[in-house]
Amino acid sequence: MATVTLTPLADFLQQVLAKIRPLPPLDLELTQAYGNVFAEDVVAPGPLPAFDHAAIDGYAVRLDDVAGAREDRPVRLNVVGDVGAASWRPVRVGSGSCLSIAAGAPMPAAADAVVPMAWTDEGMASVEIYASPKRGHGVRRAGDELAAGSAVASAGTAVTAPVVALLAAAGVAHVVVRPCPRVVVVATGDELVETGRMSAPGQVVDVNSHALTAAAVEAGALAYRIGICDDDPEGLRAVLEDQTLRSDLIVMTGGTGLGPGDMVRRIFGRDGTVPFTDLSVYPCSSLGFGTVGVEEVPIVCLPGDPGAALIGFEILVRPVIQRLSGAEPVFRPSIKAHLLETLSSPAGLREFRPAQVSERRGGGYTVQPLAGGPYTLSGLAEANGLLVLGERVSTAAAGSTVDVLLIDRRR
Repeated sequence: MATVTLTPLADFLQQVLAKIRPLPPLDLELTQAYGNVFAEDVVAPGPLPAFDHAAIDGYAVRLDDVAGAREDRPVRLNVVGDVGAASWRPVRVGSGSCLSIAAGAPMPAAADAVVPMAWTDEGMASVEIYASPKRGHGVRRAGDELAAGSAVASAGTAVTAPVVALLAAAGVAHVVVRPCPRVVVVATGDELVETGRMSAPGQVVDVNSHALTAAAVEAGALAYRIGICDDDPEGLRAVLEDQTLRSDLIVMTGGTGLGPGDMVRRIFGRDGTVPFTDLSVYPCSSLGFGTVGVEEVPIVCLPGDPGAALIGFEILVRPVIQRLSGAEPVFRPSIKAHLLETLSSPAGLREFRPAQVSERRGGGYTVQPLAGGPYTLSGLAEANGLLVLGERVSTAAAGSTVDVLLIDRRR
């Protein structure tokens, strides 16, 4: 029997990602850009804040007038007017007087600080001040947060709600972003039936198209579940031809092995549309990647086993989605953690196993392995990380240091 040569995962990912180009950028209005990725750096067109203003409600004063103010020896000042947030006429504080001021209102000329209401008797015509503030107390100066021309956002980062707020405050109304990739998910197999029932002999509930659609949305894509496609060459090609017009990436699951029922690999193998690679990876040992249609839409073929399909999504599909969206980095963040339980791992294969990561008191992390193998779905449902055991690791002892990919389900 001929020995199958297994390709290292790193080599395979390098080859795939080299063929993926970020989607063309778009100029979008600020609120429409949420969830996308910046295609270029954004700089502040002006300072933030744009002008000196009061940070709190209180009284705008000159420091010389309130020096030495104490509760047992208050300073009394005349209140000569009010300054609201909508005020636009320039005003000035004279010696021996002050102005009642609202948070957000422009600072009067010659005023050095804002005295909080709690430090006063809250007088209207005149006010007693019981404490002397430091210079700048209760004041936000122009450019304190951002200087004009400073970086607000970087290419490759996501447009989040706080970033939208910062851009709006800085006077930015439009940004250049890359659109969220459109991902179509197709499950293949004559044995598949829709959800809402239990699997029976000859029938397997379609888990993958639902799970992978959710995973694609979680990764930042606009995902569409096409559902079930039978193991029929013409039907499969018809589905692909129809979907290439509406997708930036097609994810297909099922039929990637070498068994008699693995029709996807057999169909695509005839014309070389999608080459399949046997990887030194567990539990996702075979993946297909190619392009379809005149538009050359990327297509990824994942295993039919739901746990292996979700692992395959993490190690391949998610990085492809990130690359299409222009996000950097494309891979999950990784950490070193102390293993809490001794594990065995398939020799010669890089194993990805669901795990629970916790921070240690005093720094560092611990990692508790969760169910893997045929129970990977149960493990993934609880996991906040993927424990990675390399090809040369057959046993990892409790207390040893291992690599873990962090999974943020809130993305």
